[in-house]
Amino acid sequence: ALAERVGLSQSPCWTRLRRLEEAGLIRDYVAVLDHRALGIPDVVFIEVTLDKHDDSVLEAFGSEILRIPEVLEVHLVTGEYDYMIKVAVSGTAHYERFLREKLYRIRGIRQSRSVFALRTLKQEVSVDPVAIARQAP
Repeated sequence: ALAERVGLSQSPCWTRLRRLEEAGLIRDYVAVLDHRALGIPDVVFIEVTLDKHDDSVLEAFGSEILRIPEVLEVHLVTGEYDYMIKVAVSGTAHYERFLREKLYRIRGIRQSRSVFALRTLKQEVSVDPVAIARQAP
């Protein structure tokens, strides 16, 4: 199907695909699950500020947050807070349990602020480099 879509025969398509994988341009293949169908339709973005910013605190927070299954993404960011975290939950009761039983048990958190997403307008797992290249001046 890929070869047909890009206008190549199967053999050259597989050769190019393997080359992209070996060069590290293709990192992974994924299945995107429908969170609504799974019963966890709500997305919450959490801004987290830590007490300290030394390596041991950052590493400890990072290793703990990665173990929590509701956590979809974690970004160390610049600005007023230290991390932007994206989580999936089944509603406000689930989110409250997530905060009390998981997030707030991680040592070193000074404060957090949460924002519920009302609707997702765009969701991609990666950029389209061809589309970006077409728009470059």
